[in-house]
Amino acid sequence: MATDAPGRRTFGLYVHWPFCEALCPYCNFNTRVGRNLDMDGWSRAFREVLHRHFRETEYVGCSSIYFGGGTPSMMNARVVGDVIEKVVEHWGLEMGAEITLEANPASSDSQRFAQYRASGVNRLSIGVQSLCDNSLRQLGRRHTASEARTAFDLATGSFENVSIDLIFGRQRQSLGEWIDELSEACSWGADHLSLYQLTVEPETPFGQRLRAGRLPGLPDDELASAMLSETAALCAGFGYGQYEVSNYARPGREGRHNLLYWRGGDYLGVGPGAHGRVSSGGERFATETELSPAAWQAAVNNSGTGESLRTRLDPTEQANEYLMTSIRLAEGTGIDRFIALGGSEFDRGTLDLLERNGLACVEDGRIRATASGMLVLNRIIAELIR
Repeated sequence: MATDAPGRRTFGLYVHWPFCEALCPYCNFNTRVGRNLDMDGWSRAFREVLHRHFRETEYVGCSSIYFGGGTPSMMNARVVGDVIEKVVEHWGLEMGAEITLEANPASSDSQRFAQYRASGVNRLSIGVQSLCDNSLRQLGRRHTASEARTAFDLATGSFENVSIDLIFGRQRQSLGEWIDELSEACSWGADHLSLYQLTVEPETPFGQRLRAGRLPGLPDDELASAMLSETAALCAGFGYGQYEVSNYARPGREGRHNLLYWRGGDYLGVGPGAHGRVSSGGERFATETELSPAAWQAAVNNSGTGESLRTRLDPTEQANEYLMTSIRLAEGTGIDRFIALGGSEFDRGTLDLLERNGLACVEDGRIRATASGMLVLNRIIAELIR
């Protein structure tokens, strides 16, 4: 059954760790190379931010925590434990709360995983990205396919819930090669798969290479569509349900924290470059934090949150945000909720046109993108908002 946003009295927490051992040329996240980091200082900063948010918010429980980056598996497990402990102290964790940490195979070992588990993490997301060593080198990854499998096996020794990420649509990757690679990954038996088509962002090294004509072999639209279609079919054969355009899970293992985003729930974003959506005094706000780790820590010392911007979202903006995220889900967009947030009634002619073209279906008070519609979500969103 589809479930719209959880009550605004609860929230999710996103903690951004901005450091990596090396920067990947396709990545456009807020990251930098970091070594010999002051873990005690980072623990103090995170705890101070959480304390300030506790004083300024009305939440009564935390439903999920997500440590993202960057490379959170570079963090000392004590820092991770300090964050979780502060959340418990201030708000408490809901029963069955999901606590995820992203891990890089290059910084993975059984002792580290056991320490994260002991600190309170109950879900690990491993950035495998590829099972082809040549592709891993092209992507700037510092691990091999064999090391990725080893990291997965080690993770399952400490965690019952393990997710892996893969990137397809890479340079000179054929449809058959992707099918073989994905089949192998599915055979591992992970609980969750995040499968992303390579996106070349303008400000990344890959973007610079593309503009200079030095990124050959990227798939055309026809091949990319075939890869998406085959991905859904193959995953279904292994028992993975597609609950979001790029995410597949075994029953009951859907990523709760990301579902919070897509369903329009509230979440605090802490750490350099983190974004959030918070409610206070009957209004909703989009928040951003300082990008530079040094600037963020200085802002924490001065104001306590590290925020660089807090923008009130009007009802129309809230409704459109909900549409743009929820339409990505297999459960689709709740029409009544969209209207309650401030959206206008959907044009019946537009809905009929989308249905006739096989891009969406309207039933049980929800708009759902079809398999064909999932390939052109931006078009659907533009039509619905217009």
